[in-house]
Amino acid sequence: MSAELMFTGGSPGVRASHAERDRAVDALTVAAGDGRLTAEELDERVEAALTARTLGELAVLTADLPVAADAPPAKDVVRIEQQGGSASRGDDWVVPRRLEIASAWGDVTLDFTRAVITHDTLRIDLDMRGGTLRLMTRPGVVVDTDSLVLGYAKIKTRPAAAAGTPVVLRVEVCGRMSYGRVVARPPRRGPVRRAPRP
Repeated sequence: MSAELMFTGGSPGVRASHAERDRAVDALTVAAGDGRLTAEELDERVEAALTARTLGELAVLTADLPVAADAPPAKDVVRIEQQGGSASRGDDWVVPRRLEIASAWGDVTLDFTRAVITHDTLRIDLDMRGGTLRLMTRPGVVVDTDSLVLGYAKIKTRPAAAAGTPVVLRVEVCGRMSYGRVVARPPRRGPVRRAPRP
């Protein structure tokens, strides 16, 4: 089944709404995160989706993509609170508009590689002492730590893609980090297996 079916409920000549264009962009973004589209293809198709006039034009852009399962609606605010433990968000978690993290001597991992992104910005209000905040990124996810106040803490970031990749989610990390670190990077690839020498 292809994502084209999302846009064929009516006549292909029916005018597309803003919500339907947004659904197309979301489907394209997920496909790019899964490795089904290159950065160039994503850029071209997103531009075409945002200017599409009809459902038929949207259907063409997603005809070769699988339909993603319906995700629950994103919450506006989610809070993670812990002391001396670890918390994580992994596959298919729905990214909210704002995330409040209060953590003492523990780690928090947010994996965006297969996350469901429904907003263009995530604000993280951080109050963290000790431990590590890990942000696992993918092409199109950028991390901004300019508003984060550090006290004996470090920030280490590595972009997930080359410059010029369309931004699908901007993660703004604000608040305070003491005696810990923030790490933002794409997932590590598995070890490279070399062919044995003859």
